[in-house]
Amino acid sequence: MKNYLEDLAQTALFAGIEQENIEKLLGCIQAKVVEYKKDELIIEEGSKVYDFGIMLSGHGRAFKIDTMGRIIIITLLKKGSEIGVILAAGSDHKSPVSVQAQEDLSVLSVPFDGLIMRCKNNCPQHDRLLRNYINIVAEKGMVLHERIDCLLKPTVREKIMTYLVRVSREQGCRTFTIPFDRYAMSEYLNIERSALSRELSKMKRDGLIDFHKSEFKLL
Repeated sequence: MKNYLEDLAQTALFAGIEQENIEKLLGCIQAKVVEYKKDELIIEEGSKVYDFGIMLSGHGRAFKIDTMGRIIIITLLKKGSEIGVILAAGSDHKSPVSVQAQEDLSVLSVPFDGLIMRCKNNCPQHDRLLRNYINIVAEKGMVLHERIDCLLKPTVREKIMTYLVRVSREQGCRTFTIPFDRYAMSEYLNIERSALSRELSKMKRDGLIDFHKSEFKLL
């Protein structure tokens, strides 16, 4: 666990908490490091979720499989990403998505009950930890709203542009890199890959965007 303290200090969950106090908190909330192999499910759709996690290494994805057997990517996960934050707080605890490791990785697993129960050691940092968690839940809600807004756009061009504008805003630059190849981008936007490629070419021709592989520029 000591090997991860510096990284954890940079996460939203432990924001504002001194590194030397994080290790004490991890014991109080009964957190543990769990290792996953490539392609192993971290969370399976329909399973009950009582713990949430923070990715300590590697990459993963949250996805659903529709009635036609197609994989729909909900989000991509990397080091520092939160997993199951909203699910663990819900009264039902059943996951509507699966979360899968895309390579060997490590996750800090935190029991939700350990987070919300009053610390027996009366750690002053515990209240900050709980406030940080609430902020993360609020942020996840906003991201979900933006995702839905993107998917509800009526045309392929509007879906693409809505997504690209959001990523540009997040990265604070009109030239930016998206975390998808074309196949993953088509899954994420729920667009046929051929339709995505055609529309991207048209948008480039129309002077709206420029791109090379995963690097884009809004013109």
